Amino acid sequence: MKAWVYNEERELDAVQFADYLDPATTAVVSIDMHRGHLDDSPDCPCPAPRARDVVAPIDGFHDSARALGVRIVHIRSVLRPGGVDDVHGIPSAWRRTFPLHVGPIPNADAHAIEGSKWTEWVTRVAPGDMRVDSKRRLSAFYPTDLDFLLRNQRIETVVLNGGFTDCCVLNTAFDANNRNYRVIVLRDLVRGTDAHLEGAALAMVSLHLGLVMDSHELLGRWRGELRSSVNPTR
Repeated sequence: MKAWVYNEERELDAVQFADYLDPATTAVVSIDMHRGHLDDSPDCPCPAPRARDVVAPIDGFHDSARALGVRIVHIRSVLRPGGVDDVHGIPSAWRRTFPLHVGPIPNADAHAIEGSKWTEWVTRVAPGDMRVDSKRRLSAFYPTDLDFLLRNQRIETVVLNGGFTDCCVLNTAFDANNRNYRVIVLRDLVRGTDAHLEGAALAMVSLHLGLVMDSHELLGRWRGELRSSVNPTR
């Protein structure tokens, strides 16, 4: 099997990582693919333009995963109306620090407000998919019920896509690892602040948290696992 280790593609022993590759105990966790990041308008409150080009590939990957019986969980940031749990409470740190790099962010206070257009999905959510709509900080696990949902589904491996690679994806990968989930991050289906930070985040995942793979490689492994379970003599 092929995976990326410190941003170099390597051939790994699939037997060594067989427990990472069981589609029956895996869920895809797709992070923050909503209009608040992806809308192509000047009032987008937290723009992540590099992630727009993975919307269609993520939809395609999810279609393939569903066809194999792999469960999909969509995560989105949603804040209470009025910003009481962020801008009018204790503001998220990124609101102060990220503009030091990118400059002022017009309309940032509108980011993720419940009921606004900024929480609308951009990637496709199918009727059988699961959703977690209470992400209020950087990790998909905090302060949401994602851990409860995954454990109730007997999930052992999480496959992460979405954005930002160096922010919410990385935080979620750390939290998943600390909760003893096996972690796979899809290198071709995540996007970071820029190429440098994206590469750094993926390198950290590969050294400390789990596997960094391309989506086509993982789909191939899942298909192989399902064929083997149907015909174990092959």
